[in-house]
Amino acid sequence: MTITTDQFASFDGTRLAIHTEGEGRPVLLLHGLFSSAQMNWIKWGHGARLAAAGFKAIMLDFRVHGQSEAPREASAYPPGVLVRDVAALAEHLGLEPGGFDLVGFSLGARTAIHAVGYGILEPRRLAICGMGVAGLSDWERRADHFKRVIDEFDTIKPGDPAYTARTFLKSQGVDRVAARLLLDAMDDFDLARLAAITMPTAVICGDEDQDNGSAEELAALLSDARYIEVPGTHLNSVTKPDLGEALARFLAA
Repeated sequence: MTITTDQFASFDGTRLAIHTEGEGRPVLLLHGLFSSAQMNWIKWGHGARLAAAGFKAIMLDFRVHGQSEAPREASAYPPGVLVRDVAALAEHLGLEPGGFDLVGFSLGARTAIHAVGYGILEPRRLAICGMGVAGLSDWERRADHFKRVIDEFDTIKPGDPAYTARTFLKSQGVDRVAARLLLDAMDDFDLARLAAITMPTAVICGDEDQDNGSAEELAALLSDARYIEVPGTHLNSVTKPDLGEALARFLAA
């Protein structure tokens, strides 16, 4: 199917790219850190799978990522900036509460949980991928890992635990100055807010993925959630068809 790419002005005027594939009920898809809609959803065919299942896959490039702008001014990164961007996208598209589904992988999953947990978005169904409890409640520690990748970018060598993230960051051409500012705009999630997430939810995670803690534990903390295991690690689970197939089955139910 044809993929169309457009831009819209977010709440502060930053231009963000959105890629759309298919027709039907809207599904917002949010990608992971240092990645993009192309890398997480388009390249491996997940957007196409959702389109074939009768959905309209709307795939955002977060600011600093993909084809979206990457401002270098600290003022462009207020607290909760990514949640505000997604809320601006929903407003731009005219999405009504309960009239769309929401999917996030890793950073996108954190962003989705923040948006729903704090009552900013109300999707019909929610799919959280590559995320566990630690990735929500202990974000500061996780963020410190990525800040080190940026701060010590030129000195990290093979064998260093940060080398894989450094290699991925380099391959995606992410602006490191802007990425550092973005990381400072995120904070831990109050797990008590999970009680506000009441819509049917799928917590989907690779069978070798523990990067963000236990996905099964996260599913158990939600009132209407199921845990779905797919093959892969945090880095490669998104490259396998199983993820998109699990999303299509869950959202079509």
